[in-house]
Amino acid sequence: MSSESLFALQTFSDEIEKVAMEAGPSVLSVRGPGNAGTGIAWDDRHVVTAFHVVEGFDEVDISVEGRQFPGIVKGHDAASDMALVECRERLKPISRGNSDRLRVGQFVLALANPHDAGVGATSGIITGVRKRVGGWWNFSLDEAIVTDARVGPGYSGGPLVNALGQLVGMNVALVSSRGIAVPVNRIARRVEGILTGRKEVRPYLGVALSYVRLPESMKQGRYGLLIMTVEKDSPAEVAGLIPGDILLTVGGKNASREFEFSNLLEEDAVGKGVMLGILRGGSYLELNAVIGQLQEA
Repeated sequence: MSSESLFALQTFSDEIEKVAMEAGPSVLSVRGPGNAGTGIAWDDRHVVTAFHVVEGFDEVDISVEGRQFPGIVKGHDAASDMALVECRERLKPISRGNSDRLRVGQFVLALANPHDAGVGATSGIITGVRKRVGGWWNFSLDEAIVTDARVGPGYSGGPLVNALGQLVGMNVALVSSRGIAVPVNRIARRVEGILTGRKEVRPYLGVALSYVRLPESMKQGRYGLLIMTVEKDSPAEVAGLIPGDILLTVGGKNASREFEFSNLLEEDAVGKGVMLGILRGGSYLELNAVIGQLQEA
């Protein structure tokens, strides 16, 4: 290897080390009885962590760089697998990035500190940025970042940072050798909602979907969404949808994957009518559905 290549490699290594070291004071240990995970110093009084790390606890132990202090679980959002913990100890907030700007192939570091024994790290690239990830484990996420950074159990609740050391997501799971993280912009919205008492508006149709391959003769695309079940008294039932229908379009836009369908139902869709293009028994139909609102628990 040439001296120029060695210098470039050493420079890259030094920069990654610097990113991990600078983020270190903002990567905390979060522990409850028989449970340990990682937390992120969101501001000088609040810690963000994975909901499944603190689920069932009102109080947890927070520690960082040898300092230990109590934390009160302020609130949570199970659909994002995130929880907000309040503490009296002054914290060093992590620098935040913008998850809307993430692209496949970007370099990321996953950080963890479940036992306050020093920050651990794994690295990888973003392999997917999706709006919804469901059915892979015992909960579903409305939004997710997928990476090839291998994260272990103690990484749950820890930060996913970009090459600038900015928080872009919170690690929550490892599925099929892929790390799953909640986008920082999503976390920011939920933190604000918890602190202000504002509940999030979630559009609701009332169907369970599974993508299916369409006949080659179909012009709408290669895949559609098979309606598996329709909830009683739901907007879908009122609109006339039945199990076995294949959803092709929502408001004139193709919907070939479940996460694409979620993308098409934004907050401002609640209470409004949307035209659904479906395939039923080989015939194309259009039905108008008035989108409802999913009530938070």
